[in-house]
Amino acid sequence: MIGTGRNGPGRLGGRTRAYARFLKDAFVVNLKATLEYRVNFIMQFFGMMLNNAAFAAFWLVLIGRTGAVGGYGFSDVMLIWALVSTSFGLAHVVFGNIRQLGRIIMEGGLDVYLLQPKDAWINVLASKTVVSAWGDLAYGFIVLALMSGTDLERLALFTALAVPGALIFAATFSAAESLTFFMGNSSAVSSALTEFMLSFSLYPEGIYGHGMRWMLYSIVPSGFVAFMPLRVFRALDWKLVPVLYLTAAAYVGLSYWLFRAGLRRYESGNRMDARV
Repeated sequence: MIGTGRNGPGRLGGRTRAYARFLKDAFVVNLKATLEYRVNFIMQFFGMMLNNAAFAAFWLVLIGRTGAVGGYGFSDVMLIWALVSTSFGLAHVVFGNIRQLGRIIMEGGLDVYLLQPKDAWINVLASKTVVSAWGDLAYGFIVLALMSGTDLERLALFTALAVPGALIFAATFSAAESLTFFMGNSSAVSSALTEFMLSFSLYPEGIYGHGMRWMLYSIVPSGFVAFMPLRVFRALDWKLVPVLYLTAAAYVGLSYWLFRAGLRRYESGNRMDARV
């Protein structure tokens, strides 16, 4: 019968549900741990939102004096900021170790996760949340709520667009950190990629020449977390949303493959502690 074989659809569906439950449980545990220090959480939450608001004020003044930049008006720039902020925040809320993976590898910290029954890659990435990322996550929705014309359909589309953006952020950062398996220390590459991806994502696409745009849809995939989602949101074009999810799946698959390839080169740090 279909679905009853060892590798059939039924088994795949069961594994998918199991990992979905695992991510939910990890999220709940991380959230509870974060809320134990509520003052710190509130300060970092609002601190990140104020930081983002300062950039919004900068663009308001700039566009007010110079007019549209790269074909984008103030509302377009704010939509980009909202999409990127929420995607970036969601990635770090759910997968808080995406920019710590290289350090964990260098210190032999993967031993703890390899002892667990769940996949080591998902386990290590989801074992932490970044407190300040909650401010980034909320900021995008606040910007969207303050914009005219926002309704339930636009809210649903915005949320649907933020999820693949978060997956692409997580996959890209994780891939850069996984280079530690091969380079010994990939912190410089990871830091540069983080800065490039954020910088390219937060400025209008029109300011980049055609010679650079290939990079924005490949190595530094800012186009898939900012520019393409902006076009989809403007047009309320739900037909293109699955394309973004398939793109995100491709980046996640490549990132996972790189981690697994690197894991074959991993040297244990002889860590004796275990993670419950």
